[in-house]
Amino acid sequence: MDHHASRTLSTATTASVPGAVPDADIRKARFPDGFLWGAATAAYQVEGAWNEDGKGESIWDRFTHTPGKVRGGTNGDVACDQYHRYEEDVALMSKLNLRSYRFSISWPRIQPTGTGAPNMKGLDYYSRLVDALLAAGIRPWCTMYHWDLPQALEDRGGWPNRDLAGYFADYAGILAKHLGDRITTWAPFNMPWAIAYMGYAAGAFPPCRTSLVDFLKAAHTLGLAQGQAHRAVKAASARASFGSAYEMAPAYPKTAGEADRAAAERYHAMNNVFFLEAAMTGRYPNAFVGEAPLDLMGFRPGDETILKAPLDWIGLHYYTRRVVSDASDQQHFGGGSFSGTEIESGGPGGRDPYTRFNAEMPREGPLTEAGLELWPRGIYDLVTRISREYAGLPIEITESGCSYLDAPYEEENSRVPDVRRIEWYRQVLAELARAIADGAKVRAFHAWTLLDNFQWAEGHTERYGLIHTDFRNQKRTIKDSGLWFSRVAATNRLDW
Repeated sequence: MDHHASRTLSTATTASVPGAVPDADIRKARFPDGFLWGAATAAYQVEGAWNEDGKGESIWDRFTHTPGKVRGGTNGDVACDQYHRYEEDVALMSKLNLRSYRFSISWPRIQPTGTGAPNMKGLDYYSRLVDALLAAGIRPWCTMYHWDLPQALEDRGGWPNRDLAGYFADYAGILAKHLGDRITTWAPFNMPWAIAYMGYAAGAFPPCRTSLVDFLKAAHTLGLAQGQAHRAVKAASARASFGSAYEMAPAYPKTAGEADRAAAERYHAMNNVFFLEAAMTGRYPNAFVGEAPLDLMGFRPGDETILKAPLDWIGLHYYTRRVVSDASDQQHFGGGSFSGTEIESGGPGGRDPYTRFNAEMPREGPLTEAGLELWPRGIYDLVTRISREYAGLPIEITESGCSYLDAPYEEENSRVPDVRRIEWYRQVLAELARAIADGAKVRAFHAWTLLDNFQWAEGHTERYGLIHTDFRNQKRTIKDSGLWFSRVAATNRLDW
């Protein structure tokens, strides 16, 4: 394949697109020596083996086994079968020149009911995965929880139950004790805001509750669990480096008016830095209109001390931006809804009665097949702001990527010519390189995702991978974007 021809095709289609980065700037972009290029996955989305070797049921097992919940009627019972094919996947990571693999551990694989003695067969799987990564020169980067709560703990009340903070700390300690000699890069949660809001307020993800009080209680339990897990991991492993994997989107006010600017700040406080600020200071940021509803959250005296557990580095995801407007003067009639891509459609009076804003994803730039706007400038604005507000802490991009449904093309030896994905990465990474050149302390970038996988409630209808997965036979095919990414990882340049 002539990758220059592929690049020409892709840039020709975006030359006049709003927000696009000029091709000359992309060719000049450089990343620093030692920059870590990686990919990210989640246990439920890739592992399969949903009930093997003593693994317990998770809330996602229960959800996907319920008819009508997942697009296409699929589930994660097999997914990418990485539980059995991890050695093949590590070899593919080496072909892509990756130096960091962000994976998650399935809590019910370690503690089938969420408490008690560890399941050693589950721990042995992750031990073998970590050894394979280290043998390939790839950093094992562990997310301790990527949404798959043991169903038994949901049956005890789920994240609104404050007791889960202690259970999670016990689980984190088990992981650090058994794997902390080899895993040094840890984060407790993937997207804690989404765990709380999508599961307990919007009802879009399991356990599909629609209670704003449950959301507030869940958020506080997650904040407490973050702090307690930090101390448990540090106590068990002297080598541990503890950070985060927060979803973030730059928020732009809809108008220049003071009310919309204040609403955009509330969005930033709630969706971007709510849990980060809690870890760094022991206090939640001012994300609310009026007084914070601490009573509804279940806040107790002394919780500030539990919350505070300063991070060693900040991990954040970037996909797209939001435009935010004020809703504090409108009557609230219930929260907005969410699609499977987590894009809000605000209800009358704002998303909820506490933050009182409407957040929209504009459609000025091109949309991916998941419906997300490509807006490269957003990653520049986001990382420069976080770098400024939390000066001194390194930043890692923990997820960033796009969904396009390109498949192997038989007439060209089954290559996958996904030129739109290459262009998405060229644009976004050029703006990330500019942020680094302007002083942002970003040390790593993880593509979402390594393999096409089970994409939560969207099933198999979205494909984010650098590698194509044929779910009928588990055949992996590196896409053109994966070949392109491998050259970027080898050279720290985008002009391929």
